[in-house]
Amino acid sequence: MTVAAGNAQGNRWIKGARSIFGSQEGILAVILIALIIGVGIYNPRFLNERNLTDIFNANAYIAVAAIGISMIIITGNIDISVGAAIGVLVSLSGTVAVGLEDLGVPNIIVLIAAWGAPIFGGMLISAINGFFVAYLGIPAIVVTLGTFSILRGGLILVLGGNVINPLPDGYSFAMERVELGVAAVPVNVIIMIVLTIAAFIWMRWSRTGRSQYAIGGNKEAARLSGINVRSSLMKTFVIAGAFYGVAAIMYATQFSTIQTVVTPGLELQVITAAVVGGVSILGGVGTVIGSTLAAILIRTIGAGLVFVDISPFWLRAIVGVLILVTVMLDVVRRRRQERS
Repeated sequence: MTVAAGNAQGNRWIKGARSIFGSQEGILAVILIALIIGVGIYNPRFLNERNLTDIFNANAYIAVAAIGISMIIITGNIDISVGAAIGVLVSLSGTVAVGLEDLGVPNIIVLIAAWGAPIFGGMLISAINGFFVAYLGIPAIVVTLGTFSILRGGLILVLGGNVINPLPDGYSFAMERVELGVAAVPVNVIIMIVLTIAAFIWMRWSRTGRSQYAIGGNKEAARLSGINVRSSLMKTFVIAGAFYGVAAIMYATQFSTIQTVVTPGLELQVITAAVVGGVSILGGVGTVIGSTLAAILIRTIGAGLVFVDISPFWLRAIVGVLILVTVMLDVVRRRRQERS
């Protein structure tokens, strides 16, 4: 190999390293690995296989929901109703499961219906949001805030916070683990990884996925380039709703009983994962890989605090700092782009 060829190859490696470590995803990955190693050195029990897989598993459903809301935020919109929607969809899944089993429906049909209902329900809820935003031009924050109130209040009025049980045999699949050589990986973690990769590929290389970035970057420019903005926004909301439905299934199937309530602050957890993951709140920028890494990182920080004997209540302050830093960096990046 000549000196020139060696230098060229070296430059490619340097550029590759800069692109990785200069991205939000690369930074999050480095922080996550460093955090795991650091806490593990302080308290070796943190590195226990079961503990690490439990950490990844705990926020897997948050990560999947964040995939959906990342798509919406990238288009320059927001969905405040995500937490209430997941709460309703969890209750819907449990109600369908128990109701059909009481009617004597075969178990396999019960499970298919119970797992399918939240996905279609999530798509319907988000389609309603999408219609008001895309076709009536009402700001997404107003529409989804109204949906949030309707879903949250309606769930309490209809089911009154009752407990749904017993659930059918085979329903709670999230309790299962799959042996993958070095570790027994929870089913939810596998679902999270598969959906994150699939969504990333779809958003980067499909026409609808690429249109999300175009719309979020400049809606008028996207329209002039031939993108049907209304149709693309509608599709984005519906697809996001499907991810909410999957997240609801992942959450519901972790337990042997279902509490028919909306988890307080769930929408903030999902939005935080997206924003800390590098999805610009102003639209047009971000990836679902970043949002998934952020969801895992936030859970790892919470667990790490316990293992280093620091109050877990510090987690909220740390997450707040992460949000502020991420937003500030996004604003600085945009100003640099405008100047150039």
